Amino acid sequence: MCTSLCEKRCGAVSGGRGRGTGEKLDLYSWLCMSLLFSTLWGQATPQCPDSCHCAWETATVLCSDAGLREIPEGIPPETVSLHLERNYIRNIPESAFSHLVHLRDLYLSHNRIDSLSSGALRHLGPDLRLLDLSHNQLRQASREEFGSTRAKTRLYHNPWHCDCTLQELMETLNLEPETVNGIICESSVRGVGEGSRWEDPGSPGEHTGQPLVKLLDSGVNFCSLQRKTTDVAMLVTMFVWFFMVIVYVVYYVRQNQAEARRHLEYLKSLPSPRKTPTETDTLSTGF
Repeated sequence: MCTSLCEKRCGAVSGGRGRGTGEKLDLYSWLCMSLLFSTLWGQATPQCPDSCHCAWETATVLCSDAGLREIPEGIPPETVSLHLERNYIRNIPESAFSHLVHLRDLYLSHNRIDSLSSGALRHLGPDLRLLDLSHNQLRQASREEFGSTRAKTRLYHNPWHCDCTLQELMETLNLEPETVNGIICESSVRGVGEGSRWEDPGSPGEHTGQPLVKLLDSGVNFCSLQRKTTDVAMLVTMFVWFFMVIVYVVYYVRQNQAEARRHLEYLKSLPSPRKTPTETDTLSTGF
């Protein structure tokens, strides 16, 4: 449209005569070029997600306090810093950040995140420096969900259930030293003598209310504790099965003995066969 308009205006100007012909041509050419560049720039500029503010000069996307219930769509792939704190997000899908290859800072604190999809954070690039998941509702997490990220990670103020899986995750992540003591065991795996291993994981355990790092430093090993509990449970199960086999064998033997006694009594109750007179005389005379 701009090209055709320019051609018409330029043609009209070039067909005219007078002193202002060159000036009019320059003016219309400048207007057409300005309109063309504005159109192209609007198409090239990435769009900012709804309810967010984008600072293009710093590649920062601000979605804080936006009332979001899920990760917004349309986050520009050039984003370096993404702020999603103080929202109502509950879950992180697996492909939520797969296109953000330049992301360096990811803020997800003060949400309601209670679960991470398998590999939800695995796609974050090697440039990630900070991952903030503090002040959420996370109870359990594994190494598979975080992938190989080496970013400084914040996990404090979550209702963690301390077990072997969480211990292995803590040993893998690069936790922020200033906040590591805020990772508190809201509940813990139960050891031998603490109750059934099939109880609700939300039930408080021996280490409830204690910082996970201090427990690990003091020598507590949730992995060996879990294996010990499993071994004891297997031993108890084997003993119960052995006891049931013994009871069945004893019952089977007693049943057979009772049947044998009843059969013998039945045979004794049968009348004995009577001898004929001829057989008696023959036996008495010896002939």
